Amino acid sequence: MTVIQSLSPRATRQVTSGSGHRLLVREFGLVPYEAAYQAMCEHVANADPQDLDEVWLVEHAPVYTQGTACQLDPLLPSAVPVVKTDRGGQITYHGPGQMVMYPLLRLKRYGIGVKSLVHGLEQCVIDTLSLHRVKGDRRDDAPGVYVDGAKIAALGLRIRRGMSYHGLSFNLRMDMQPFKNIDPCGYQGLVVTQLSELNDQFDSEQVKRQVLDCFLTQL
Repeated sequence: MTVIQSLSPRATRQVTSGSGHRLLVREFGLVPYEAAYQAMCEHVANADPQDLDEVWLVEHAPVYTQGTACQLDPLLPSAVPVVKTDRGGQITYHGPGQMVMYPLLRLKRYGIGVKSLVHGLEQCVIDTLSLHRVKGDRRDDAPGVYVDGAKIAALGLRIRRGMSYHGLSFNLRMDMQPFKNIDPCGYQGLVVTQLSELNDQFDSEQVKRQVLDCFLTQL
């Protein structure tokens, strides 16, 4: 079992996917982005092929993250730190009240590729939104989930040694002001929304469980 040296989960449990594979779900609570990023890199670099796959659930302290293709910075100077990462995509914002799910999976184990993983993550958000009477959609030109053209969930992944890392961020109930200081995901003028603006009658922990359960069922 890979030792996570840079942060410790507050809860870990073993679950079974829809295809019968065992996985570990680790819940970290609110953690600095750089600590989670370092832990993901350590995990992928040191994982034994016989280890169970893992899904990590976190929230992050305020941070802007840049993907490998990103040439963009925040539009104005900001106290929010900027971290360059090795995930795909452009620039986005993470902060408290946003669900972040990192699937650390050996894709061959499930017979899927990157496109299937992206599609599955999007579908989990779409299905969860429908439980809360909100209609989510995909866009052919940009990964993620949208509600009436406004982005509510973002995706950024990387595959290394056949294993996925980074993942999904889903805006639940958060301070949206920092999004106004960037072109989200590289799209000028892209509107960003959150579940609390669409249906405020929800429990954040329940929503996280619904997304996770949907994802595990798909695997």
